Amino acid sequence: MKFGETLKSSLIKDYSYYYVQYDELKYLIKKGLSKSNNKWTNNLEEEFVGQLEQELDKIFNFVKLKHQEILRRIKDSETLVFTTVENSKNAPEEELDLYEQDFEDLEEELSDIIADVHDLAKFTRLNYIGFQKILKKHDKQTHFILKPIFSARLDAKAFYKDNYDSLIVKLSTLYDLVRTRGNPVKGDSAAGGSMQNFVRQTTKYWVHPDNITELKLIILKHLPVLVFNSNKEFEQEDSAITSIYYDNKNMDLYYGRLEKTEGAEAIRIRWYGGMNADTVFVERKTHREDWTGEKSVKARFPIKEKNTNDFMSGKFTTGQVFEKMRKDGRKSTQEIDSLERLAQEVQYRVIKDKMRPVMRSFYNRTAFQLPGDARVRISLDTELTMVREDNFDGVDRTNGNWRRMDIGVNYPFANLPEKDVERFPYAVLEVKLQTQLGQEPPNWVKELVSSHLVEAVPKFSKFIHGCATLLPERVDLIPFWLPQMNIDIKKPKNDETYGIIRQRHNNDDSSTGGYLDEEELISGSSFSTGASNSYGATNNAQNRISFSSVNNIEQNIADKDDSLLGKLKLFWNKYSTPDNSFNKVPDGTVFETRFKAPPGKKISVPVRVEPKVYFATERTFLSWLSIAMIFGATAHTLLNYGDTVSLIASVGFFLTALLTIFYSTGMYIWRVINIRKKRAARYDDQYGPRGICAALALSIFVSFLFRLLH
Repeated sequence: MKFGETLKSSLIKDYSYYYVQYDELKYLIKKGLSKSNNKWTNNLEEEFVGQLEQELDKIFNFVKLKHQEILRRIKDSETLVFTTVENSKNAPEEELDLYEQDFEDLEEELSDIIADVHDLAKFTRLNYIGFQKILKKHDKQTHFILKPIFSARLDAKAFYKDNYDSLIVKLSTLYDLVRTRGNPVKGDSAAGGSMQNFVRQTTKYWVHPDNITELKLIILKHLPVLVFNSNKEFEQEDSAITSIYYDNKNMDLYYGRLEKTEGAEAIRIRWYGGMNADTVFVERKTHREDWTGEKSVKARFPIKEKNTNDFMSGKFTTGQVFEKMRKDGRKSTQEIDSLERLAQEVQYRVIKDKMRPVMRSFYNRTAFQLPGDARVRISLDTELTMVREDNFDGVDRTNGNWRRMDIGVNYPFANLPEKDVERFPYAVLEVKLQTQLGQEPPNWVKELVSSHLVEAVPKFSKFIHGCATLLPERVDLIPFWLPQMNIDIKKPKNDETYGIIRQRHNNDDSSTGGYLDEEELISGSSFSTGASNSYGATNNAQNRISFSSVNNIEQNIADKDDSLLGKLKLFWNKYSTPDNSFNKVPDGTVFETRFKAPPGKKISVPVRVEPKVYFATERTFLSWLSIAMIFGATAHTLLNYGDTVSLIASVGFFLTALLTIFYSTGMYIWRVINIRKKRAARYDDQYGPRGICAALALSIFVSFLFRLLH
């Protein structure tokens, strides 16, 4: 669809006057060229630039005014929410119904503000794209280069750079108070909390930039934004997370994580916030195959930043790391011993395998979770960037330090050379469930991950993507998603009733208009949910909300489809647990089913091989040999106890027995080699049984034929 049509179909009625007049600007170019015989003049350029300036001023002033209006409404709502919560706690029982109505009214008001934030984010994004499109069209048709110059004007009035995270955090706090009627869930919200070792099932999705704000607003209606320090005002730096990944020149950790080998590790150092963080976390992620009976686990321990270099080089012992922790006595001796063993193993691995910092990942994370309750945790990582930290090309970027110091959290890291940085085009959504507790995922989570807002990418890894893109000369095995990064993942709405939708009476033109009656509410995330005291319940909303049924998608890969993505889908579905069907690759994926690796590269497809696969292969081989022995015994009997015709027939059975032995031996060797190499091959036998049956039938037919002729 052309952008002009996209703009018209996406217009917000109340904002229609303030959109960039894309068609008029396009007509201005066409009209100027036609009048001047396709020669763009300086006068025409001045007129066009003047029109662009007017459009920019109009949009900038509108966004600024609308942003201030939203802030004012949030502030007013905040006063009302706190007053209502305080008064309701001291109210007599006969007045509780009145306060319940107040809470419902506040819920509707906050839902309307949420819709305003969504509309404004959509408006700014669409207008920014409009400016980029018209500038590109101008430069192409007029041959006057305006885009770099006017980009400076856009930066001066950067209406599109407004950050909505602070608004989302405030709205989340207020909405959670109203939803729980002044009794929000409380618990440990610290970064990392008390979870040194925890097991989660994680599914990952990509989110198009156009859908980021809407996705956040939908989630906050079900889970509050997890604020690590509620005593201070939210700042953008608070959401920054940076990790330094270690590896060696052979990229052993990269290949292990990519191929999902048993025991594959990832070692990284992570910190939260800016570069002045006093404490960092040394983490080790270990992959476990299902047949081991263990779960993949992430383990971590804290260390002072000033001691990190000495620890990773072995100069600072693990005993010194936990000396203060033992004196404080805040953790048990067993817990400290476990952390110390982890530190010893990490330190030994880094020194033994000569590992060094290789790649940095940076992103701003918005986490949604009930404090102290990790059963469901949803995080959205935006502005994801990977940066080289290695010295493999002779340039020591860290200068002997455990991280480079020429950058911090200053996205988009404009001072770095392009070869050192990879700016990921999408946000990454992670849905994390503590599966050992056995909970079913909530219905709203199932609806969310099956919507048009996300694109499932099984086993996506920031570390793997960063190494594959920034160190192409050192890796020849790449993840399946890399060759398809040029595909736009934005999808049309698969359900027009899903998303942030302003629900008002048609005859209401007020700024905060009335909402639809309960009977008229449609399914989606624009509703006002009732009180919720647990991650999977929206107690008062169930009678008002008609969720669309969520299909348990069963991927049926055709026998003839031997594409890599087809095998990946088959693998993903086969090993997805029955009670978590939402994490399967859904229908409607934008990825191609057939694609090729770049020259000199191979695509890795995850294949799980359990010990019982080897035993099954041996049992199949032995079954073939037993069939061959039956054929041989039949030939031996005919040869020794029959007449001339039986002698001839025995030859057929003898040849069939030999054919069975040779064929089964070859198939066994082929299967064992491919299983050991974890190749995504077809292991079932399509031709062997048919061939043996045909040979047996031919032997019997020849025997009857000679008996008849004899």
